[in-house]
Amino acid sequence: MGKNKLRRFAENDTFPNLIQPEFNEVFRTDYSLKGQWGKSFFKNDKPIVLELGCGKGEYTVGMAKMFPEKNFIGIDIKGARLWRGAKTAQECEMSNVAFIRTRIENITSFFSKDEVSEIWITFPDPQLKRINALKRLTSSVFLEMYKTFLKPQGLIHLKTDSLVLHRYTRSLTELNGLKVHRSSEDIYSSGIDDSILSIKTFYEGQFLKKGLPITYICFELSNDQPFIEYKCQRT
Repeated sequence: MGKNKLRRFAENDTFPNLIQPEFNEVFRTDYSLKGQWGKSFFKNDKPIVLELGCGKGEYTVGMAKMFPEKNFIGIDIKGARLWRGAKTAQECEMSNVAFIRTRIENITSFFSKDEVSEIWITFPDPQLKRINALKRLTSSVFLEMYKTFLKPQGLIHLKTDSLVLHRYTRSLTELNGLKVHRSSEDIYSSGIDDSILSIKTFYEGQFLKKGLPITYICFELSNDQPFIEYKCQRT
């Protein structure tokens, strides 16, 4: 492991805005802050917004700057990446930002019913092979997880360079009767005027340099029935 990573891991341990639970604190059990993020961590009752697979935290920090009336939590498993977001938030003295180092599969250990208002998923692994479809962060498996803590009519935002993932997610919303607020297969040529979509992550910059279109979909998670999985075409 490089010296840079070791230095970042050591500094991560000093950040009060970076939560790094041990395996036994979240595996098949509830983390101590579950249901208590507003009261015990942020010490307010502002809406909580998650960014899943947040990487370096550019979106988490960017949204927190735009919306000081909300609290933001970025989640990722890569500590070296989280270091950047946590450090930036500390340097900017941002009290409405937190990060959690964990796998998304553990997310139900962290949040209680109606504790989260919105979810952002930015440039996740599209899991292009058909056999990996259930690993996609918008699959029925993950939607069932989000449903346990997302408020009624809570919004899920997906921003990705993958047309496959975008179209799969759109098909899943149609199959399950979920209300779609906005959808575009190329946000920068569609005329969508939204400052929050203008936040660019490191990876988005790389995709744009390659000339790849950036897609976006925003939908409500309002189905009380078990979600039906979309049967992907062979890839």
